[in-house]
Amino acid sequence: MSKPLKQIHLAAHFPGVNNTTVWSDPAAGSHIEFSSFAHFARTAERARFDFLFLAEGLRLREQGGKIYDLDVVGRPDTFTVLAALAAVTEHLGLTGTINSTFNEPYEVARQFASLDHLSGGRAAWNVVTSWDAFTGENFRRGGFLPQDERYSRAKEFLATAGELFDSWHGDEIVADQATGTFLSDARAGSFVHQGPQFDIHGQFNVPRSPQGRPVVFQAGESDEGREFAASSADAIFSRYATLDAGQAFYTDVKSRLAKYGRRPEDLLILPAASFVLGDTDEEAEEIAHQVRRRQVSGATALKHLEFVWNRDLSSYDPEGPLPDVDPLVSEEHISRGRAQVRMYRDPVAVAREWRELAEANKWSIRDLVINTGNRQTFVGSPATVARTINDFVQADVSDGFILVPHITPGGLDTFADTVVPLLQEQGVFRTEYEGTTLRDHLGLAHPDEPRGERAAS
Repeated sequence: MSKPLKQIHLAAHFPGVNNTTVWSDPAAGSHIEFSSFAHFARTAERARFDFLFLAEGLRLREQGGKIYDLDVVGRPDTFTVLAALAAVTEHLGLTGTINSTFNEPYEVARQFASLDHLSGGRAAWNVVTSWDAFTGENFRRGGFLPQDERYSRAKEFLATAGELFDSWHGDEIVADQATGTFLSDARAGSFVHQGPQFDIHGQFNVPRSPQGRPVVFQAGESDEGREFAASSADAIFSRYATLDAGQAFYTDVKSRLAKYGRRPEDLLILPAASFVLGDTDEEAEEIAHQVRRRQVSGATALKHLEFVWNRDLSSYDPEGPLPDVDPLVSEEHISRGRAQVRMYRDPVAVAREWRELAEANKWSIRDLVINTGNRQTFVGSPATVARTINDFVQADVSDGFILVPHITPGGLDTFADTVVPLLQEQGVFRTEYEGTTLRDHLGLAHPDEPRGERAAS
């Protein structure tokens, strides 16, 4: 018996605060004006995507003590943007990244429950932690939390938020005008939580929302992060979008679910994926080459090299050879707030490897950064991209993809108009929304449903 076709999940990541975005392109618009967010969200909804995704940065990144301004700088508050988008969309899920290290469970639970009400059940929370004291300097606690404790705090944070969501059962509001009775239970919303991280009690002031709880995303890829996702998340935001790496990650994470009494379909794996489309595969490859060179200017190439060298390299020619001086190994780093710094555990070895690559391929500094950086996940004609996405999902690389265009806000338009109809023709992507909540779109059970009811239906 042949395996039934999986339905593909698609989402859209509003790009920014990274060098994926070509903000200098004449077609690019604002990353802060609401019209950009509204255009992007409406395109995603027109294409019947599951949700829109917003990342978040809690501090502006620095290079050599100055704001790094070669990427898009900053982003409006996540909840404010998502609440505004709830008013201009009807079906699209609204997913926000909110940090568990520098926030409090009551505040975050209240905001997400409110968003779920305002949107009619379309809210989702991407739970993240913050690893660096540099970001912590913006907050009262500074960088007090040791890195090895961040997931224990995140787990308790999420569990505590869940207790707050569940403090209302959904039937307390009677609002009987004849008798003047508003609540059937005067203790609705009562909660008590005592734990290593949080000791709180009171009454949660937002009644149970349409989804019961927001959909929970998790973005960690460490062993701790995978375990956290397997135990607590509804979906995991992955960076493994290639065939072999994606299948390995998919198999590993799904295999962890059983010990928590969960089924493979209880956790969706959705990697980020960039794309370039052309009328032909050859044209798309040429466009992709041009985009990569625009994403990595000479100045950007030097700044990226500083992530490894930990030195001011502004005097070097980006079209010339790599520095012959070794990286400076120090606890203090020239690039602050950059996740890439953590990737290079042995910068001297990385520098040696990069010099060998550059020499063998006759690459300049800029060539090296372009060729060792992230390439577009899907490049080709609409037919090629649609076929590849479907092949990857059917091969269990993922359950779908979170698409990141390089132009804002119109970079999703062509994908919506050309690739989506092909996926619909293949019968692997919806032609209409069949439910009203984000849980409906993702095929996830409502927290109040008996286990297995959604699968049985």
